[in-house]
Amino acid sequence: MSLHRGPTLPYRVVAGVTPCPSGWLVQGAKMAGSTFAPESPRVYETFLDILDEHPAFEIIVINAPIGYLDTPQMGARTCDREVRALVGRRGSTVHNAPSRAVLDNLVEVKEAGLDAVTATMLPHYREVAKEMSPFRQRLIYEGHPELSFFQLNKDSSMQRSKKIEAGRDERLEVLESHFPAMDKVLDDEISDVSEKHQFDALALLWTARRVFGHAAKRVPYEPEWDSEGLRMEIVY
Repeated sequence: MSLHRGPTLPYRVVAGVTPCPSGWLVQGAKMAGSTFAPESPRVYETFLDILDEHPAFEIIVINAPIGYLDTPQMGARTCDREVRALVGRRGSTVHNAPSRAVLDNLVEVKEAGLDAVTATMLPHYREVAKEMSPFRQRLIYEGHPELSFFQLNKDSSMQRSKKIEAGRDERLEVLESHFPAMDKVLDDEISDVSEKHQFDALALLWTARRVFGHAAKRVPYEPEWDSEGLRMEIVY
């Protein structure tokens, strides 16, 4: 893939990305000075399609692991444990990343003891792992929607699950306090994409804006790397 970005544009594009049934939901926004202009959400079939987009995304914050421990016996990544503790009552939504042995089909899912959500997400995780390299971590960062909402909500966890209407209303209220013209963004309905997916992508987009502005925080504070030289961290 060529890394040539073409003519210089008067803006940069950042994005929050989360898996969805038909691929990847991408919520982008143009950045120009103090201007932050969210665009209509789009679904991409593959992660590689996102990387091949033109103009290229300057920053991507994705709801998928980046960096893996080698085997299930090594336990959970530090970033997963610390984020789970940080978001408190919503910590159950922060699942341990699978090991690289599971990604490479060297260990069976049942043998690894994966939860149902992580097992379902494996095809998406493999897509990202295939394209990742230490070089690409200047562009692509791991995020988690609940951690992004934690930051959006003044370092306070969401009180309810996004699976219920009260939880979705809670998140909508937080997003509306930060995003201009939120109703216009959510008016763009996409087939097979639920409102909760859109909320997740928007929260991750906010974190992408923070990364772009050098305001994001990293978990853990002290960096850790996996055996392929990838940082194991989650940003918010």
